[in-house]
Amino acid sequence: MAIPGVERKQYKIGKYDIIAQPVAGSAHMLRYTVMLNGKRLGALMSVPTESDCKFLESPPVVPPLKIFQVSYRPGRPKKNAQQSGSNAEGDNHATIPWAIKGQQRY
Repeated sequence: MAIPGVERKQYKIGKYDIIAQPVAGSAHMLRYTVMLNGKRLGALMSVPTESDCKFLESPPVVPPLKIFQVSYRPGRPKKNAQQSGSNAEGDNHATIPWAIKGQQRY
């Protein structure tokens, strides 16, 4: 016994033509193809609204992808940069800003 299928339907939403066709191998699912002036804009598996059709007609601009390693490099010194701080002059100990004055460190 064969499973009865859904028939093909065609209707309009605003200026867009919608063609609902049964999905192959499914008894009740439909694929909604959105057309504008005979040109196919796209297809959806759910019933499209007019805003969905407008989105298919002119999608928003997506900015180009920036690679994380190139765009985010905190604290990386420039080439040929001179070292700054007291360690460059030859001091053997580092200054700790939160240390107590006169405290001996072992």
